[in-house]
Amino acid sequence: MATDCLFCRIASAEIPAERLAENAHCIAFRDINPQAPTHFLVIPREHVASLNQVDSAQLAGELLLMAAAVAKAEGMAESGYRVVLNTNADGGQTVYHLHAHVLGGRAMHWPPG
Repeated sequence: MATDCLFCRIASAEIPAERLAENAHCIAFRDINPQAPTHFLVIPREHVASLNQVDSAQLAGELLLMAAAVAKAEGMAESGYRVVLNTNADGGQTVYHLHAHVLGGRAMHWPPG
């Protein structure tokens, strides 16, 4: 755990979040600044700064499997949803702990911004 990391503090329950799911590997919780009618984040419990530092297919798989499971539980699986992994500054990453944004509840357009 990185003590100055917001998402590590959420993972340890030091900072509250509206948790939607959790297991030994990941936690899903609602985004506090939603950009779609449904917007949640999925983070690994362990501190990994960005996708560039992921060296485990298991970790990547756990993150995506939880994103899909929660999207289904939230009723977005049939209509569709978007999963976004921002990486570093030019990719729009502002919290340097790997996280997947899962957005749905409306049509997503392309290109995204």
